Amino acid sequence: MLKHELRKKYKNLRAGISPSQASDFSLILANHVLQIPIWDFFYYHIFLSIEEQNEVDTLPIITLLQGKDKNVVVPKVSGENSMDNYLLTDGTAFRKNKWGIPEPVDGITVPEEKIDVVFIPLLAFDALGNRVGYGKGFYDIFLDKCRKDTLKIGLSFFGAEEEPITDVHENDVKLDYCITPEKVYAF
Repeated sequence: MLKHELRKKYKNLRAGISPSQASDFSLILANHVLQIPIWDFFYYHIFLSIEEQNEVDTLPIITLLQGKDKNVVVPKVSGENSMDNYLLTDGTAFRKNKWGIPEPVDGITVPEEKIDVVFIPLLAFDALGNRVGYGKGFYDIFLDKCRKDTLKIGLSFFGAEEEPITDVHENDVKLDYCITPEKVYAF
């Protein structure tokens, strides 16, 4: 299937999930994070959910990471297709950007090469670890700046597409894992 077809399909599927279901699924995903061998690292980048898009609520994962004394890093759009990364602290103030994404107003920046684990927003993924985002390329550009051994973990309410995504580009970055309410996929 093509990316634009998958975007449409999964936006519709996500729109059909109630707020209560989304909350329940998000808690299940946070519990599944415990199954992945990521606990010996220091810097964990995680997106902040777009509530209006019915995305996975990442707050339970952030709470889990903070409870394990991990350094949590959150993104802020800094250019046409680029992001800066800010250390999440008790004093971090947020403001929503033009897409409804909560972003840190300012703070301590963390360079990409320090980030060990990245939790990635997505709309769909296939059994090969290819993912479909919103199509702006922010995460592909960001992940290209990270170390090659940085772990990339997708979060989805839905399982893998059975058919491979057919219009994967050479600069598309594959996932190492994807967590769904039903299972954890390893690629």
